[in-house]
Amino acid sequence: MISWRYAALTHHGLVRANNEDSMHAGRHLIAVADGVGGAEAGEVASALTIASISPVDEPQNVVEMADRLRDAVDIANDAIRLAGEEDPAIVGMGTTLTALLLVDGKLTIAHVGDSRAYRVREGEVTQLTRDDTYVQMLVDKGSITADEVFTHPHKSFVTKVLQGEPVQPHVRTITAAVGERYMVCSDGLPDAVPAELIEETLLADGTVRECADRLVELALEGGGPDNVTVIVGEVEEAAEPRKGFFARVFGR
Repeated sequence: MISWRYAALTHHGLVRANNEDSMHAGRHLIAVADGVGGAEAGEVASALTIASISPVDEPQNVVEMADRLRDAVDIANDAIRLAGEEDPAIVGMGTTLTALLLVDGKLTIAHVGDSRAYRVREGEVTQLTRDDTYVQMLVDKGSITADEVFTHPHKSFVTKVLQGEPVQPHVRTITAAVGERYMVCSDGLPDAVPAELIEETLLADGTVRECADRLVELALEGGGPDNVTVIVGEVEEAAEPRKGFFARVFGR
């Protein structure tokens, strides 16, 4: 069995007073949700989403893992809708979500919005998610280049979030191997740190904690205009749970 060795950090940044990011980091699931909606509504949406998907963090059937994660996203979306029905003041709140579920050599990615996931494999960094943003649409149309996104005035305009309305998350499953490193983050990282510097940091030698520390530090050095949340996870062989006396005797 494999699982995550991880380090998870969050910071409200240097401009905002509150932190609307929420996260989960566990043996099988790492996830970041970045709330939107103003006042405290964004952090309510992100917290509801993380609470809804956290139960998926357990060993499970590989065949069912994508469906379980997709169902958890639906539950999160329903929770946001119900919260708005109970309190009209927070209607319209929403959140991004990027979640990585690791089970038996397979990794299922669920993604909505502009939080991101990256993979480091054999010395190469790959962005595993595509931003649901206005500027990404411009890149796809050829109107701007990927390099122009970092300085574009509308780079934070998100086109899809969990908001209580019907939404189809991007869900796919890929292979994962021991020793590979992954990172999920809110947009507070790529909006403040150039892509080449993120890549350089992910490729640098060091522990997952050192990597996460450095990425958050870079976001703050870049002005910290937004909340920033980073989870760095490395795939490792999981130790088998120690059996108690009766389990050893009766083979359970």
